[in-house]
Amino acid sequence: MKFGRYLKMNMDPNIPPTSYLSYDALKSIIKRLTAKQLAPTHNTSSREVSLTMPPPTNRLGAPITDLKGGMDDITQEAFFTAIDDELKKIEEYTKGRVGAIRRGLKSVRTAMQEGGLVSGVKEQVDGIGADFLSLEKYVNLNFTGFHKILKKHDKNLPNPCLSFYVARMHQQGWVRGDYSDIVVGLSALYGEIRGDGEAKEKDESKQAFMRSTTKYWVNTADISEVKYAVLQHLPVFLQKTASGETDSQLTNSVYLDNSSLELYHGRLDKTPGAIAVRLRWYGNGDPETIFVERKTHRDAWTGEVSVKERFIIKEDEVESIMNGTYDIEAERAKLVAAGKSEKDVKEWYELASEITQAINTKLLVPTMRTQYMRTAFQIPFDATVRVSLDTNLCMISERGYDLEGGKRWHRDPSQPIKNTEIARFPHAVLEVKLEVKEGSTVPQWVTDLQNSGMLYEVHKFSKFIHGCSTLLPEDVQSVPYWVDDSSIRESIVASGSSHILTDASESGGGAEFGSRAGAGPGANQIYPHLLPHGTSEDNASGKAIEARTSAQVIVGDPGKRVGATYQNPGMSYGADDGYDSEGGEGPASCWQGTCCAGYQETSAPTSIQKVEPKLFFANERTFLHWLHMGVVVSGVASGILAFSKKGSFGEWYGIMLLPISLGFVSYALHTLYWRSERIKLRVPGRWDNPMGPTILAAVLVVVFTLNFFIELYKVVQVDVGRGII
Repeated sequence: MKFGRYLKMNMDPNIPPTSYLSYDALKSIIKRLTAKQLAPTHNTSSREVSLTMPPPTNRLGAPITDLKGGMDDITQEAFFTAIDDELKKIEEYTKGRVGAIRRGLKSVRTAMQEGGLVSGVKEQVDGIGADFLSLEKYVNLNFTGFHKILKKHDKNLPNPCLSFYVARMHQQGWVRGDYSDIVVGLSALYGEIRGDGEAKEKDESKQAFMRSTTKYWVNTADISEVKYAVLQHLPVFLQKTASGETDSQLTNSVYLDNSSLELYHGRLDKTPGAIAVRLRWYGNGDPETIFVERKTHRDAWTGEVSVKERFIIKEDEVESIMNGTYDIEAERAKLVAAGKSEKDVKEWYELASEITQAINTKLLVPTMRTQYMRTAFQIPFDATVRVSLDTNLCMISERGYDLEGGKRWHRDPSQPIKNTEIARFPHAVLEVKLEVKEGSTVPQWVTDLQNSGMLYEVHKFSKFIHGCSTLLPEDVQSVPYWVDDSSIRESIVASGSSHILTDASESGGGAEFGSRAGAGPGANQIYPHLLPHGTSEDNASGKAIEARTSAQVIVGDPGKRVGATYQNPGMSYGADDGYDSEGGEGPASCWQGTCCAGYQETSAPTSIQKVEPKLFFANERTFLHWLHMGVVVSGVASGILAFSKKGSFGEWYGIMLLPISLGFVSYALHTLYWRSERIKLRVPGRWDNPMGPTILAAVLVVVFTLNFFIELYKVVQVDVGRGII
């Protein structure tokens, strides 16, 4: 679909069409300028002009004219002026809508303070949330339009401007504006509607729970919608800043490991008892309070659960932790003097001793830092559902500088970082932690969110593992399966780690992606369906798009605006009038971060169609059953032919059964590959083929019926000859 049509189809009916990007008008300017540039008309190396020289001519020697044949005085300056006007128009409209949304929130809040919870309040809040999501769609649609038209300009005309204007857009308020106060306001209103009162701690020590943690990738364009879907049921954990309250907080974690990356490989291999040690702090500026944390992996099948433990120290105590001089006994005495219980003191002492011992015996040093903005959702003292959303995620290598004997344990933020020392992750990471009582079910809204099409489940995803595999490729012996996902390949290549990716000739990624020298086929080359967005090969082929239809999925109440139509944005529209091939470039996203702009999708989210190994085994068993039926029919046909007289009906009957047996075998083979492809691409919809069995069964019925009536006719003829009938 051409983008001009795509833009018109996706316009919000509540927004005037004139408020959108004038895409057709800008495209018309490009066409007129292209018509004037049939041959080069300017010498770019010349620094001289003449005010009396005639205008340039085309290859026929005639003055360059427009499409209608008349002299056209339009210049590229007209295009740049039009772009500037469009940017100003979009920014003014966005600011106006944001102001109206904020006034609406204030009005509802004032009404609730004066009159309490009155009827119709929830509908008003729902409407404000829908307006905000509608505005974000408007911003993303126009942002994509600017990308497309600027790319079209650069392809057909000299003086490229895409990079300049994209950088300029990222500095404008309609793209970079901070609208977290709207999320905070919506969360507060929904909290009052739910009746969230003063939280009280519950005594659940004697109750049994089913605990689970699942991680998902979220595309940038879906971040606000996911936030809105969650805050309707869980309050946002507010963060206080100098400018007020916000919904997210900067989080830094420095992971420790040794030169052989022992902890990395243990966590990657999921070795029982594998640990991860990190130093974490929150907020901007220099760290003051440090959380020393240890995560220990336990296999769930053993009945144990993985645990995370931590204790708090001051920043000036990190050096003693790192070089083994931390005075644990003195700190324990302080805890006892502070009135801590004997159990708490004992647990703290054991944890501090074990962590400091691990740091010194394993020679752990700062290795990898993760940095992101975290938004947390949870009802206080209620661990039934806890949700965290990490945006603007990046991994930074903590190697290559002098640690000064443990005095320096993270990079100096004032020093520049090389591209090979930082990896910017193109998705947000959503983590859903459930703690459901035995016999209870998961809240329906959680299930609806998981099936919304906005979440891509990534089993056991780890920021630490991803950072080490991407930024320390020469030191790792193996890499996680998700590095071959098509949506993150560009970010890995940008970090200079293309050689950890699947071989280009097998992945379709091009020579720039390199290969794993000397390595055999990896799991992702054999089972690419495990990747959230598929492999690069799937991405280029477009098979998923040809096989998949859009699936409408709703979060929560079907009557609400909150929902998403799953489709592949990379294939939703194509070239415009031959001026821009554009390949598979998808809509760019801008709000809540810019890292995801232009990334593609080719497979349905894993939360829509879950792929398990038993699906492939079931497909193979079905193939064998159909094959068995074909062999049986073929055997029957061969037996009939062997014992039938030549020229008899039995011979013809056996010959009729042979192509039917061949049809069974052909159908079985076709269905095996067809269903395997749909499982691999996680195509939403039915994975069975009701027509094939019906046709084959109908053919058998016809043949059996024909045989029955012919044999019946023979019996009747014999009885007539005997005079019985």
